Amino acid sequence: MTLVMRDILFGNPKLAGMGWHEEALGRNAVVGGFQGQRMWTDWLPNADFSEAILASSFDWNGAKQPTPFATENDTCNAVAMLLGTMVSNTAPGFHDVRSYWSPESCERVTGVKPTGKAANGFIHLLNSGATALDETGACRNEKGEPCMKPFWKMTDKDIRACLDATDWCRANYEYFRGGGFSSHFRCAAEMPITMIRFNIVDGVGPVLQIAEGWTVDLPDRIHKAIDKRTDPTWPTVWFAPRLTGSGAFADVYSVMANWGANHGATVYGHVGADLITLASMLRIPVTMHNVPQGKVYRPHAWAAFGTQDMQAADYAACRHYGPLYG
Repeated sequence: MTLVMRDILFGNPKLAGMGWHEEALGRNAVVGGFQGQRMWTDWLPNADFSEAILASSFDWNGAKQPTPFATENDTCNAVAMLLGTMVSNTAPGFHDVRSYWSPESCERVTGVKPTGKAANGFIHLLNSGATALDETGACRNEKGEPCMKPFWKMTDKDIRACLDATDWCRANYEYFRGGGFSSHFRCAAEMPITMIRFNIVDGVGPVLQIAEGWTVDLPDRIHKAIDKRTDPTWPTVWFAPRLTGSGAFADVYSVMANWGANHGATVYGHVGADLITLASMLRIPVTMHNVPQGKVYRPHAWAAFGTQDMQAADYAACRHYGPLYG
């Protein structure tokens, strides 16, 4: 299944020898996706393995360029994955923005109050196994810190660490009646990441949402209690966004409440500033972000649309100049 998907995306010269010349050329793809639930998975195995390994920075041949690959026919999240990978050079994660946990609710359910980056609450990022294995946080940089790496820096040790941190669980038959396997891991590391969402708004067009923050390593007592409330056979990333005290980043709940869909993409590092500049080049207004203003750069012409309300100016400039490719 994975091989077929890869051949569709990139082609395979062996197909030409079988008389399938056009198919051998592939689609010259930069991003892909799969329908999955439920038209396929009610009677055929799920594509969780395919989606996870295509998005990862390695496969059975070793290190390779990650392919942003979305599930559930979510082309908008595929775009978010693509933009994130372009600016970070790291593998993209595909997540359900599953639930928000306040410090009070966490303590009530688990008996433990979160601390550190999670002290103000956190968001459970969880999908059915269709996310890059790089997000296990098993790779290490020169300082021995958990990280995600560009594919050309992935070593055999890094690849083995990611695989060792991952289980392949039998598919949950409630979701996947056709069977299959789902990747399962727990990101037991604190790493800087950026969560991204690309949306299409009727009457407005494309908009982008950006939330910089960190993965958090919760104590086992918290992790096990909350993880079992959804599906413990799926990969979990606990996410704590950086708060600004105002707007959509007044608190953790507001981040989730203002998110435009139940899906989001993540990449390694705080790359929100790069995404904002890229979005302006593509004429995509940014509807929410928590990037410090000193790091934000847009074309000088944006100042002609106002210098006080930068978000309104961004919307006005993007509407006036129109899409770069249209």
